[in-house]
Amino acid sequence: MNDSQNTPKSSRRQTGGADKQPTPMEILRQARSQLAELTGMNAETVSSFEQTEDGWTLEIEVLELVRVPDTMSLLASYQVDLDPEGQLTGYRRVRRYERGRSDAHRPGGR
Repeated sequence: MNDSQNTPKSSRRQTGGADKQPTPMEILRQARSQLAELTGMNAETVSSFEQTEDGWTLEIEVLELVRVPDTMSLLASYQVDLDPEGQLTGYRRVRRYERGRSDAHRPGGR
C-alpha cells in the first residue's frame, strides 16, 4: 500500500506530479512553531494571514511579559514572512501593547 492510499482525500492536493505544496493550515502551524522556536515565546493567536507573490505573510500575537492583573500583561504583534513552502524568511515586531487596552482604529484592520 502506498502513502497516498493512507492519506485522507481531504488532506491531499492535486499537484500534477509536482511536490505537494503545504495547505494554509500547515503554513499557519509552521509559522507559529518557527516563531516560537526563534523567540522563545508562544503564539496566542494569528490576526492576519495572506498569500503573497513571495510566499506568505502573517501577523502573530505573542505574550511577551506576564503581569498581574492579566489585563496589564504585554502582548506584541509580529509580522512573519514565509516562503511558498512555509519556511520562515523573516520576522519583526510591529507593535507592543497591554492586553487590556484597545488600539485606536488602524486602517486595514492591523
